[in-house]
Amino acid sequence: MSDYAAELTKERAMKDRFMSSHPESPFLVGEIGGFAGLRYFPIDPKFRVEGVLERAEPPSEVFLRTNRDGQLTCRNVGVMKFRIGDEEFGLQVYHAGEQVGPSVFIPFRDRTCGTESYGPGRYLVFQLTEDDRYVVDFNMAFNPYCAYTDRYECGLPTADNDLPLAIRAGEMAWSADRPSVAVAPPRNRSGRAALPPAPPPNPRQARPSRAPRTRSVPAAATPRRTAGKPRRPRSTRSAGKPARRPRSRAR
Repeated sequence: MSDYAAELTKERAMKDRFMSSHPESPFLVGEIGGFAGLRYFPIDPKFRVEGVLERAEPPSEVFLRTNRDGQLTCRNVGVMKFRIGDEEFGLQVYHAGEQVGPSVFIPFRDRTCGTESYGPGRYLVFQLTEDDRYVVDFNMAFNPYCAYTDRYECGLPTADNDLPLAIRAGEMAWSADRPSVAVAPPRNRSGRAALPPAPPPNPRQARPSRAPRTRSVPAAATPRRTAGKPRRPRSTRSAGKPARRPRSRAR
């Protein structure tokens, strides 16, 4: 086993431990029993290729449909160009908002979706670089949390990100009865997604969808006081001296 394959296998084992026991695991949040480890395609170096991001100038605002038939507002930052074999492909790259920092994601579908992998699609995540050159590694492709339970809301790939080939790399559907699950019909009140579309690289940061919290407004600024000493009103008279009577002018 190569160093790359060994490292990837180690990361997958760590993710399984998180999924099986961490209180923020979607399997515990969704009260899903019987977790026996995520399923993956065999590691295939053919699906680990070089890519170049052709940036959109300026980035445009787009709306991705979600599994709850809502919409997620994102910024389209450009197209990731890469080659698999002799064919060139391009996938749209999105930024989910300031809360994710320089992290961008690619939601995509391929010919395995709905049979071997999760029907609505999978995700790749990157950290933006200055030279816009990346390793596009489909062995790192993962399922969004809505692939495990409908308690999460995720953005779905557009038709532009449908690949016309089977990507047998990365995460598969986690169970035999889950690949064909497509879009859950309920819509939230706002009609918009409450979360970024994909879990960040650290699954501890993922959260189930919930109503947005009201942003607290800071109180108006007040004058600063010296601790323990109340402020005394100012006086025009000298401290400790009574006011003098006006002197009568000599006649």
